[in-house]
Parts: sequence; C-alpha cells; structure tokens
Amino acid sequence: MWALNDQTILKDSVDAYNKDHPDARITLSLYANDDYKQKLRVAFGANQAPDIFFSWGGGALNDYVKAGKVDALTQANADTDRFTPSVMQSATFDGKVYGVPANGLAPVVLYYNKKVLADAGVEPPKTYDDLLTAVKKLKAKDVVPLSLAANSKWPTLMYLEYLLDREGGSQVFTDIAAGDASKWQEASVTKANQRLQDLAKAGAFGDNASSVSYDQGASTALLYTGKAGMTLMGTWEYANIAKAAPDFLKSGDLGYTAFPSLPDGAGEANSIVGNPSNFLSLNSSTKNKSAALTYFKDYVLDDSQVDSYLAAGSVPPVKGLESKLAAVTSSTDKEWLTFVYDLVQNAPGFQLSWDQALPSDQADPLLTNTDKSFLREISPAEFGTNMSKAGS
Repeated sequence: MWALNDQTILKDSVDAYNKDHPDARITLSLYANDDYKQKLRVAFGANQAPDIFFSWGGGALNDYVKAGKVDALTQANADTDRFTPSVMQSATFDGKVYGVPANGLAPVVLYYNKKVLADAGVEPPKTYDDLLTAVKKLKAKDVVPLSLAANSKWPTLMYLEYLLDREGGSQVFTDIAAGDASKWQEASVTKANQRLQDLAKAGAFGDNASSVSYDQGASTALLYTGKAGMTLMGTWEYANIAKAAPDFLKSGDLGYTAFPSLPDGAGEANSIVGNPSNFLSLNSSTKNKSAALTYFKDYVLDDSQVDSYLAAGSVPPVKGLESKLAAVTSSTDKEWLTFVYDLVQNAPGFQLSWDQALPSDQADPLLTNTDKSFLREISPAEFGTNMSKAGS
C-alpha cells in the first residue's frame, strides 16, 4: 500500500489490520506529496504499482480506471454504501465505484472574524450581493475584506470554483472534467471570471494578496489578528487556527459559513467545492485481492478511525455520525464538526478541486490562467479561450 506521509490516522488502520492478520500483512510505504503522483504514474507504467494506492479521486484516478488498472468495488465486497453519497462521486465513473474514502472531509468554507464584522456593521454574507456590500464596509474600516494567499494560486482558484458552481451549476465543470474542453468557453465561465475580477477591482483582497503565500500562514493570520474580516479556505484550516491562535478560538470570535449563494444563477445554493476525501483503490493486477478487500471493508474508517478523525477536528465521510457528534465534549469543536457534517450531508453536489479533478497536464495552465484572471492580465473571455486550448 502506498499513501502520503502525513496520513498518520490512516497508518493506525494498517497497524490494526496487521495485528489481526499476521499472515497477510500490509506493507505501507509513505511518500512526500510533491513526488507521489509522478512515482505512482511511473510504477503503473512499469507494472510495479502497489496492491492498494492512495489518490485524490477525479481525473487522475479515472485515467487509471480507463486504462483498466483499477478494480471496481461494491457494497458486497467493500461496504461502499456506508459513505457519504456526494463524496463518492469523485471515485465513481460510469456508475461504478473505484475507491473508498480514507480520511476526513475537506469542503471549502468562508471563515470570518465575528468581532471585525460586527465592528464594521456587517453580517456574514448569505448572497453574492451581501458579499459585495460587506467588502465596501470592511474596506471603509481599513481592514482587508477577504484575506487571500494569491501567490500560491490555488487559494484563488477556490473563488473561481464556487463562482462557476453558483453561476452555471455543477454540470459545466463536470463536462469539462469528462473531457469537453469547449465548455470552458461557456457564458457561465466568463461570468464567473468577471465576478472574480469585480471582487478584485472592488479591493476585496487588499493590496498585497499576490505577495502572500499560503505556506507561511500569513493569510489566516490576518483573520485571527483582526486585520481581515474573512477568508475562504478548506476545513483543514480550523486545526491550523486552533494550533496558531488557540486564544482566538477559545474567545468564540471565529465564525464560519457556506460560500454565498447567487440567487439569479443556475447553481444550487447548498452545493460545495473542495476535497471530498482522499481515496484508497485496488490495483486490478493484485494477487492479494481478498486481503485488500478485508482491509477496505473492516478497517477503513471503522469506529476507531472515525473517533480518531473527530478528535483531530476532522469529519470523516461516513453516514450516521449524529450520535458520535453529540458525544463530543468541547462545545467549540462540536459546533464546528456538526457544521461540516451538515454542510456535506445536505450538499446535492461536492465538486472536487479543479486542479485535482483535471489531468495533470491541465492543472498548471489552470493555475496560471486563474492567476492572470485575478490580476486582470487577461479578460474573462480569454480565460475560457486559453483553457479550452490547454484541454484540447
């Protein structure tokens, strides 16, 4: 089995399986994020891939599926029905399931500083127009309305993902991810880019967003130090805030909400984007299929795994967690975990981050063109033209 080296809770499930199955042990190899995808591609090309492999689902996993490298999984052999339906979309192709979720949910949400918003007379925005109004009021108070690590590019992409989902509905990008590059030139893609540029022009992201890198933690620091009103980021940021600014979390000043709706758009207000989960899949050429399926069915996100993820502030994509959430002792953590759980359970769609959903040769042009659109170096229509060329 291959996975990433930050998957410590996943490692515990392997240890538990090995303790119970000393004659059919799993050898787990962990790799750095940046090297992993390439290593996996090379291994599959040389027919030396592992029996079980870790992925983000989406386009990269589907490439292996289309090449006949991955076995389909079923309710009978892997208990697939216990997982959250919207999450399973990222590992389901042509009606068949090719992976089981291996860790916590990571939708992208809008965090806000309650005190900063209250001082500016701003309510957490429910609609895009509310967001524009909030930007004006926060800017007038000399705080950055939306802190953004634009230097890293992928945080900017989160805005574009939500704006397109709200503007055109989830099917537009679903068609793109399925290989229809012409959809990049749909009117809703142009409108989403226009809205991103409108936010930038209105000063929503302050003056220095392009010099801020995510890895330094600076964009979130603006939020908890009161220099920014809001920030858009994945749910993993909750744990980062708890670690970097525990007093801010204890004060109750951290708020969070879903991305604003677009009442005149074609998209669903409850749909979400982000990273539904990472997945574990089965190499179709494995000689250890029975053992691998036993691991999938009885050890992946079992009761003890679910408890470990909840204790770490992360919600696993498993149905029926209400009683476990009710048993969480910290009221702050309980409120957060329940928010994330309800957000995903009620979502009609959960769009995988575009840079993960698309084949790797399109991810770099996507990030480059997103940045150019944000900086208004290209027109909203040029974004679609450039991306349709990259995808054809």
